[in-house]
Amino acid sequence: MDSFKIPLGEYIELFFDWLVDNTSGFFDAMAESLEWLISSSTDALTWMHPAAFIVVLALFAFWLHRSVGLVLYAVASLLLIWNLGYWVETMQTLSLVLYATLFCILLGLPIGIYAAHHPRLYTVLRPVLDLMQTVPPFVYLIPTLTLFGLGVVPGLISTIIFAIAAPVRLTYLGISEVPKEMVEAGQSFGATRSQLLWRIELPAAAANIAAGVTQCIMLSLSMVVIAALVGADGLGKPVVRALNTVDIASGFEAGLAIVLLAILLDRLCKQREQVG
Repeated sequence: MDSFKIPLGEYIELFFDWLVDNTSGFFDAMAESLEWLISSSTDALTWMHPAAFIVVLALFAFWLHRSVGLVLYAVASLLLIWNLGYWVETMQTLSLVLYATLFCILLGLPIGIYAAHHPRLYTVLRPVLDLMQTVPPFVYLIPTLTLFGLGVVPGLISTIIFAIAAPVRLTYLGISEVPKEMVEAGQSFGATRSQLLWRIELPAAAANIAAGVTQCIMLSLSMVVIAALVGADGLGKPVVRALNTVDIASGFEAGLAIVLLAILLDRLCKQREQVG
């Protein structure tokens, strides 16, 4: 049976070898640029004193949601993370997650909008999105590590590939479910396609798009530990270190910091009426 095996893996390996040999300059420049962006953001976050950051975030949370409960949770969770000694790692993780979410939104929203207006495209995209979400995340680390080397960049790229399906799917769903009557009413008043998109479709699909952003953040945080395996800084590193040394205490504390950050970001990104 081995003689009839299709050498699919060998073909893929040859493709990546060709990329490394012919486009290494492009990927090196891309890696340096992304690493500079993330490190600059991390430096800015860690430059601010933790107490000042907590106050600013608490004020932002209250301005955004007018929820005393959310403010109390934000202050308590960040104080606990600071007390446990994982403040720098939390800021590194926050920077990675924010950039992964930003790139997913910049890429995923236009794709979802275009697919909603061209259903045949989504028919092609759907199995690709299914594949991106079902392939084990560890598999993404192999080609990204080959192209970008050790560091935060392969972790970022792997996170984007794993998480981008959520904003694409939910943006497509939101735009597709906009009532036809609303679109027809806009057309009857002479609205252009751009005006229909910005004044009717996007506002009507805002809840779905916000849900896609929230899911993207949660999926990005789920990749933190996996990204640490290729050298990405953040809360994943102490978890991997605790796993290697069977250090239950450190593993639990770092894992708790990830959970607290995930809940905080989830509550901040939800619509006001959903936060209480």
